[in-house]
Amino acid sequence: MKLKVPEATIVRLALYLRNLSEMERRGYITISSDDIAKSLGINSALVRKDLAYFGEFGTKGVGYDVKDLHGQILRIFGLNASWNVAIVGEPGLAAFFNSSFKKTGFVVSGIFSLDPEKVGTRVDGVAVHSMDDLETTIEEKRTRLVILAVSPVFAQEVVDKLVKAGVQAILNFVPVVLNVPRGVELRNIDLVTHLEILTFSVGAQKFWWDLPDQGVGLLKG
Repeated sequence: MKLKVPEATIVRLALYLRNLSEMERRGYITISSDDIAKSLGINSALVRKDLAYFGEFGTKGVGYDVKDLHGQILRIFGLNASWNVAIVGEPGLAAFFNSSFKKTGFVVSGIFSLDPEKVGTRVDGVAVHSMDDLETTIEEKRTRLVILAVSPVFAQEVVDKLVKAGVQAILNFVPVVLNVPRGVELRNIDLVTHLEILTFSVGAQKFWWDLPDQGVGLLKG
């Protein structure tokens, strides 16, 4: 039976992983749930509850072995092995993600572009392929994760090809609603929406505060 874990727990687990990576880099041997909680501004009981979904970790009164817990969370995420990630649509993203992926289990395995001038070039050492080679290359490299940044006009067509090639998860930067079959994970990152939220936070609220009896704030759920 598939383990049912709240999405919020998975998000925090990723933060624990980043925190433990830094602690290990700095030479820490052990760490407590209080230490982890304080670094993230949460309750230590929540840390223990999150970890309890996956088993028993640490020693009461001592804490967690940093290296061991780091390795256990890597295993939970499947990051004890490398994952090929393809970038589809914008070759320039490769340099950014390659830098971000250092010391993680992710590897940019291929880049695909509709721009004929970019096809055949290399970005940060990774070859840029034509969209015509999308399905074949994805299948050959057994790529299961894709970062999508194409024109909204072509997005669904590209997604259909990715699914056909065996892609199981897509991180979508295209501001359009996409349809994927059951079993394929789709995560949408709408940069415009996030920027609109930021403009409200830093500027638009002033309009409301300046109106008599109209003060409003940004409620965080």
